[in-house]
Amino acid sequence: MASAAPEAEKKEEREEQEQVVNPWEVSAGKGGIDYDKLVDQFGCQRLDATIIDRIGRLTGRPPHRFLRRGLFFAHRDLNEILDVYEKGEKFYLYTGRGPSSEALHLGHLVPFMFTKYLQDAFKVPLVIQLTDDEKFLWKNLTVEESKRLARENAKDIIACGFDIERTFIFSDFGFVGGAFYENMVKVARCVTYNKVVGIFGFTPEDHIGKSSFPPVQAVPSFPSSFPHLFSGNDQLRCLIPCAIDQDPYFRMTRDVAPRIGYQKPSLIESRFFPALQGENTKMSASDPNSAIYVTDTNKEIKTKVNKYAFSGGQDSEEKHRKLGANLEVDVPIKWLNFFLEDDDELENIKKEYKEGKLLTGEVKQILITVLSEMVERHKIARALVTEKMVDAYMARRPLPNMFG
Repeated sequence: MASAAPEAEKKEEREEQEQVVNPWEVSAGKGGIDYDKLVDQFGCQRLDATIIDRIGRLTGRPPHRFLRRGLFFAHRDLNEILDVYEKGEKFYLYTGRGPSSEALHLGHLVPFMFTKYLQDAFKVPLVIQLTDDEKFLWKNLTVEESKRLARENAKDIIACGFDIERTFIFSDFGFVGGAFYENMVKVARCVTYNKVVGIFGFTPEDHIGKSSFPPVQAVPSFPSSFPHLFSGNDQLRCLIPCAIDQDPYFRMTRDVAPRIGYQKPSLIESRFFPALQGENTKMSASDPNSAIYVTDTNKEIKTKVNKYAFSGGQDSEEKHRKLGANLEVDVPIKWLNFFLEDDDELENIKKEYKEGKLLTGEVKQILITVLSEMVERHKIARALVTEKMVDAYMARRPLPNMFG
């Protein structure tokens, strides 16, 4: 008779196979994304209360709600950045966006909202990479369309309120060359094809453009890639806020950095923003009902939340009053966790909903109000962004006040 152990091992293996997290695909197992497993698998560190308190102390302002609520939950060498800052030295921020859609959805806004907080709190410069070349390589887009989407996305990013005196936005098609390209080939020479296959899972059927792309995303981590900003400051530290699916790029970057004479970048990494249908599904441009877009009307927001937002409430009012809601699976609560600023109000909503005092419809209405106000603010800010402003943020220029 076969022992139970191999069967248990096979079951565990199947469950592990169900969870796929890489820069191009995120799919959860039955219980949603297992973040503990991801931390172990990727080899990053958990963000604990000590570091969060230290950020508050060093910046003189309350930590962002994404930190307070564990939404940015993992890091690589964040303490080293804080050590540098505490000594009176500076660092810079690097984040990015792959422009594959006309408008951003709220999940796309999350890293930019957090990056703006970091820029304001630490008063440091920021480079934002628009990987229009990546989207040409991975999506069925022309070069021209990728470049156009990059500019459209830049408008949504600028609308988040980044300080133009501390911010440089660039698209790969418009910027790659010179010192940036020199760093790309330095990285490329340090990474074998076997290594890149091991990190990113490329197959023999993938075109070579895919395996040549990772150095492009790696080198904004190195200040020498931007001589117009950081000339003579090649050891300036870099902090990258991103979702944890981008970690493979920077594992590769951190491995290569010392070999070519640069500092390893530090990372601060977020959980995934769930689709309306729940954590086991992914927001997709092919399914507009999986997300709220910054172009949605109040009516569209209301319809999407009421019709598609997965509820942890019970299937009858009587049952709900008795048993309460399952907050672990409830999407409106998860979204309020991201976007409702007031901690006390959020905790009260969770308590009353869990106890059955608040109904699903009431919680959804709270979320609709929060989202409608947020999207309306974004639309107003976006309408003020002109082509000339995009040109100004993307101009290759020194930023004399970037550390001021």
